[in-house]
Amino acid sequence: MKNAFLVLFLIAAPLAAQVALKKEEGRIAVTIDGKPFTTFYYSGEDVPKPYLHPLLTATGKRITRVYPMENIDGETKDHPHHRGLWFTHGEVNEWDFWANEKVYAAKRKNLGVIDFVKLVKAEGGKQKGEIASVHLWKAPDGTPLLEENRTMTFHAGGKHRVVDFDVTFTAKTKVKFRDTKEGFFAIRLRDELMERKGGTLVNAEGAKGMRQVWGKPSPWNDYYGTLEGETVGVAILDHPGNYRHPTHWHSRDYGLFAANALGEHDYYNDKTRDAGLTLEPGQSQRWRYRVVIHTGTTEEAGIAQMFAEYAKTK
Repeated sequence: MKNAFLVLFLIAAPLAAQVALKKEEGRIAVTIDGKPFTTFYYSGEDVPKPYLHPLLTATGKRITRVYPMENIDGETKDHPHHRGLWFTHGEVNEWDFWANEKVYAAKRKNLGVIDFVKLVKAEGGKQKGEIASVHLWKAPDGTPLLEENRTMTFHAGGKHRVVDFDVTFTAKTKVKFRDTKEGFFAIRLRDELMERKGGTLVNAEGAKGMRQVWGKPSPWNDYYGTLEGETVGVAILDHPGNYRHPTHWHSRDYGLFAANALGEHDYYNDKTRDAGLTLEPGQSQRWRYRVVIHTGTTEEAGIAQMFAEYAKTK
């Protein structure tokens, strides 16, 4: 009887953890409520920056484009630096960390490098799981510019998938996040969800479509459409404590959307504006975002209420 109880415990124990993490070389697979959700890629020859890919709804539908990680016939092949869900910037001093893929190296010599330093924590749990990691942003010659400390918290339960990002950058030398639209916290959706294919892009003020949303300040943006007969989408919520909240949005009709408070001279077509941020050596800047992968429209998912709740978090 004792051995039978032990066998039952061992079988049931993994199921009790609603967020499960499986670590492999250079990556961590995340399972929520017994279903695959995403994989965090943080190190490897083909990993120019840390990113999450793919991202799945609670019903198992993939919302992100697979290119450039894989090739699918008929899928768009533009912007090879659009990898799943990522966090980079186009101009840190003179270096580009946004479009830093090897495919650009032959023509451009200003590509920044993001090196993995260490994995601080990778722990699942009944209500949530956490991955904490450290990365170093470097100039092409290896000079360290920024230390990135990130924590991603994956929440279990409910019909939506919710991930919190808490990222702090500490300057290793004097750096400036320059004013450019090419950033900052971004996701690239699969083709079927893009506005050009019938998807809907909306902000917190109720404006819809790229022409009304791109470059506008707003606490959140949502992008939804139909996959296999089900309405699904993803919202990015900008924490009120973030730099220049509410952030502006680099949101496009081809499936990209990004929270970026650092691009005003592009958004307003005014070169005299400068939303850049300078950090002296040792200075830090923290950014927090919540990502909600939901079923239903913006209203049906209750994105506005979710933001109100998120805004209360410290």
